[in-house]
Amino acid sequence: MIEEFHSIKRLPPYVFAEVNRLKADARAAGADIIDLGMGNPDLPTPQHIVDKLVETVSKPRTHRYSASKGIPGLRRAQARYYERRFGVSLNPDTQVIATLGSKEGFANMAQAITAPGDVILVPNPTYPIHEFGFIISGAAIRHLPAGNGEDFLRALERAWSHSVPKPRAVVLNYPSNPTAMVCDVDFYKEVVALAKKLDLIILSDVAYAEIYYDDNPPPSILQVPDAMDVAVEFTSLSKTYNMPGWRMGFAVGNERLIGALARVKSYLDYGAFTPIQVAAAAALNGPDDCIHEIRQVYKSRRDCLVESFARAGWDVPPPPATMFCWAPIPKQFQSLGSVEFSKLLIEKADVAVSPGIGFGEYGEGYVRIALVENEQRIRQAARNLKRFFSQADESLHNVIPLAQKANG
Repeated sequence: MIEEFHSIKRLPPYVFAEVNRLKADARAAGADIIDLGMGNPDLPTPQHIVDKLVETVSKPRTHRYSASKGIPGLRRAQARYYERRFGVSLNPDTQVIATLGSKEGFANMAQAITAPGDVILVPNPTYPIHEFGFIISGAAIRHLPAGNGEDFLRALERAWSHSVPKPRAVVLNYPSNPTAMVCDVDFYKEVVALAKKLDLIILSDVAYAEIYYDDNPPPSILQVPDAMDVAVEFTSLSKTYNMPGWRMGFAVGNERLIGALARVKSYLDYGAFTPIQVAAAAALNGPDDCIHEIRQVYKSRRDCLVESFARAGWDVPPPPATMFCWAPIPKQFQSLGSVEFSKLLIEKADVAVSPGIGFGEYGEGYVRIALVENEQRIRQAARNLKRFFSQADESLHNVIPLAQKANG
């Protein structure tokens, strides 16, 4: 019992833990921390969805075990969503499964398809579950520098050529968390053709498909005619409908892969609470007005943050999608690295962000800023940053060594 468990040894220390501890300590000491770190939506779930939950939960029969793969009405609602949004036809009985959020879906799919020692290709930086779901399942990870064009495709080919054993699957994430990178259908066509040539499974995460800011809605990889042969796609209601705590997501696509996921899930859970599934179906079947309103809120916050942070002295590139800004560390602080810079912002500006290295080593030099505070709070964060930056510029030799000393 002295030796650490094998699966736990494969997990590195949680990068965000130190920043989260500092944030909690600051709040305990009375600081008003403006938290732009965790991507936890602050907006309420639309009322018609809540009303359906309340209506359903009052019926005792809904308190029993539910269906692990999702109740039929919910799977049909997701299939209708894909037809309406992407023009993709799905069989709700064999090509759709409800998951306890997309994160759980990824982790369970990893268990379903991974043998110890399998190689999985994962973009870097990326959302941690894309990598660690497979690591927990015994896989080896080969990183691909995150991209959405020819460089990514060629990196994928090289990784396949130089891997022993040959990779089993590749993970895609567009719009991306944390980088907000997007892609088009032509890129997906190239990936599908390459995956079929190399005998790769594609696992596509489109959790942010409804949070975009131009006239080009992000596509689904399943819009590619042959994609159903090799791909499964994961979606979530968390951001689309402000339902993060409801833990409701989906995997759709290739029947064999969906069947494998369903079999694993049948041993692990009985599905989400039935009233949550009924309310989720009401969300998917209901009006789209709330989706447009949520998207507009994030767009307004994005524009406010980019403008106010620029006036404070921090140029943040406006993301084309997601609820995150992927911001390079200001030049005068780059030597600190993303963890120490994030800690410094809490200590000196009462602003919390997520260090980029928490999303992979290629995320170093950046921080992720979540649009989870209202515009008034974002402007307050900008004022705090402006004050801190001006003080740092005046006595940079004092500010940075202190942080480096704390790190040492």
